[in-house]
Amino acid sequence: MSAAFDYIVVGAGSAGAAVAAGLSAGGDASVLLLEAGDADTKTEVHIPAAFSKLFRTTLDWNYDTEPQTTLGGRSIYWPRGRMLGGSSSLNAMMWVRGFAADYDGWARTAGESWSWRALLPYFDRVERTMRVERQRSPRSHTARFLSAVREAGYAVVTPNLDNAEGFSETLVNQRSGARFSAADAYLKPARRRANLTVTTGAHVTRVLFEGTRAVGVEYLHGGSTRTATTRREVVVSGGAVNTPQLLMLSGIGPAEELQRHGIAVLVDSAEVGSNLSDHLLSGLIVPTAGDTLFTAQSAGSVVGYLTRRRGMLSSNVAEAYGFVRTREELELPDVEIIFAPVAFVDEGLVEHPAHGLTIGAILLQPKSRGTIRLRSTDPLEKAVIDPGYLTDSGGEDRATLLAGIALCDEILAQPALAEVVGKGYVRPLGAETLSREERAVVALEKHAHTLYHPVGTARMGTDSGSVVDEQLRVRGVDGLRVADASVMPSIIRGHTHAPSLVIGEKAVDLILGG
Repeated sequence: MSAAFDYIVVGAGSAGAAVAAGLSAGGDASVLLLEAGDADTKTEVHIPAAFSKLFRTTLDWNYDTEPQTTLGGRSIYWPRGRMLGGSSSLNAMMWVRGFAADYDGWARTAGESWSWRALLPYFDRVERTMRVERQRSPRSHTARFLSAVREAGYAVVTPNLDNAEGFSETLVNQRSGARFSAADAYLKPARRRANLTVTTGAHVTRVLFEGTRAVGVEYLHGGSTRTATTRREVVVSGGAVNTPQLLMLSGIGPAEELQRHGIAVLVDSAEVGSNLSDHLLSGLIVPTAGDTLFTAQSAGSVVGYLTRRRGMLSSNVAEAYGFVRTREELELPDVEIIFAPVAFVDEGLVEHPAHGLTIGAILLQPKSRGTIRLRSTDPLEKAVIDPGYLTDSGGEDRATLLAGIALCDEILAQPALAEVVGKGYVRPLGAETLSREERAVVALEKHAHTLYHPVGTARMGTDSGSVVDEQLRVRGVDGLRVADASVMPSIIRGHTHAPSLVIGEKAVDLILGG
């Protein structure tokens, strides 16, 4: 079966939703949006505090990395949204733009149109579309946390300034206490348009070419192989894992890797699947008494949420955060501290039977790099994910994250929190018998996990070695672009949802010549 469209967009995550909505807005171009997952109708998608209930389900790509020798040989679980809205339907809804300096770093790689100043109108445009709100019912422990960071000598600041060093209560993508995803913001209004076709359960297996021009895609849907052709362009928005996998399956990637799997080389693009960068998180969980999300599923809490959209179930869990420097001589923060008024054990997959508080440190600018590689030519088989955590030759990543975990201990020791923190540690269990330095090592090696921000595997740039150019066009072919977090030349001091939407909005202007 085959159908023809002006544009085909692969992936209905944050960037893909923005691209499909933008390209269909004029009404004259036909757009096909293909999403491998299902609709975002499951109840837990829309209840903010329930997001971890979606982990390891059919709405999650459910990835696991290769064993990481620097983390005790553990494979690290990577949840990624597999539904309309992508990871914006699965994430903790934190709206964190990041630092101007990091976007200016993009400009040095990909041209001035990617600088902070040039992207500000896109942030403004996105924030008129996405709902960005204050939390409706933060826990009292979150206010205590912000008091504790003041006691530790840090500032509490307005979020999302161009240099947001300091701590803030989290702004969230919610509408009146319910999740507001990219599907809510972009797709639901756009689906009323006759020129936009959204197909779920459609797993794209390869991009089709005539010579070096992209002319369509092949995809699996309802047990059948189908094709769709394009009169103009294919836009791949699969994210930092799926985009490089699809490019390689389509013959675009490192020649040696493609030949190893018997794939004909269309473009020898050495950096496809390389330059993988991610935010690694580790921290401490301590016991406390009362007013945490431990009772969020109680009958009273559920009734309060269903009737007023308030209370614990409206929490995004990560209720506060802050950017800090572990060394005074640094110009910019190298660590983010994040706080949750609950014992968030093993990424929320394990329910702790009591009240607790979680405080974690995030490595903001890792020097280590990893890769995405093909496991086989089967498009349904998961790619090989090796983030290479803490593998930088100088050991700076490990030292910085250990220093960040020590800062978590320091904040917990401040009077505002010390008076409500119980004895011992939930994670690492029994860590009260260790020194602060020993505790940090155990927390890192046994409990570190992703903050869900992989980027960089289809890097953009003005140089010939980049996978896509500054207009997001895949080098070596025509009619094919990438618009998602994979094009980020480097990871930002922030969270990836906001810039992913900005990339999607900017891609529309680049495609339409605006």
